Amino acid sequence: MTQLRVGLALPSFVEDPEIAIAVARRAEAAGLDGVFAYDHLWRDVPPPRRGALECFALLGAVAAETERIRVASFVARATLRPAATLAAAFDAVDRISKGRLIAAIGAGDSQTRAENEAFGLEFGDLSMRVTALMHAVQTARGRGYPVWVGGNARVVRETVALADGWNAWGGTPDTFSENAALVRAVAPAAALSWGGLALVGRDDGHAAAKANGRELSDGVVAGGPARVADRLRAYASAGAEWVILAPIDSTDPDNATILGEAVLPLLD
Repeated sequence: MTQLRVGLALPSFVEDPEIAIAVARRAEAAGLDGVFAYDHLWRDVPPPRRGALECFALLGAVAAETERIRVASFVARATLRPAATLAAAFDAVDRISKGRLIAAIGAGDSQTRAENEAFGLEFGDLSMRVTALMHAVQTARGRGYPVWVGGNARVVRETVALADGWNAWGGTPDTFSENAALVRAVAPAAALSWGGLALVGRDDGHAAAKANGRELSDGVVAGGPARVADRLRAYASAGAEWVILAPIDSTDPDNATILGEAVLPLLD
């Protein structure tokens, strides 16, 4: 099993960008490997609708406020920008970060249709979106930073043959292992990463209190440090080289501290 790298999704659906920047600073101080920014225009689950910090504006700000940690999209949507514009945005963040960018690109899914259509951007069927994804990946490749493809659909996974890595969202370690084997068949050298929701506590009781009685699916990494570390090792055994955790309480910088100070030592 290769050394597992651990990333943290930034809180994008906030009014004050300093909240997200504070989480990034804490993640770097805690020794995490990367921070990841969503590429959405809003979020309305749960209501009310909240606007999002634009992906590349946030990544540029975070890159300027950190020195070591990798910065990445999670994932940039190929249908929101022309491929040349997307590549230029990646280039800018890579220069600001002095070479710390991971450019992850996806085709979008049914949950993002409304965002496109609200601004008159064609969403299209899966075939059209995958074509846009392939064009975006080919445009971004060879510019000095790794390019990942994000998505679980079979036709999306197959585009990893054009890229440097793959990111899966959600699901259990067993599901990840099955899909990772399919990715390896078309892209043997691709970096493999898993991302999903998390609820991280100082101990199991603290995590349960944070859950506040809500039902958590099997795809949520939840618990105190030992439970979280066990789950991360399971994804690593399934082939993941990166695990990117998206805390349900994403605005709390203590998630980064718990992961860095209590979980990472258990992974050594």
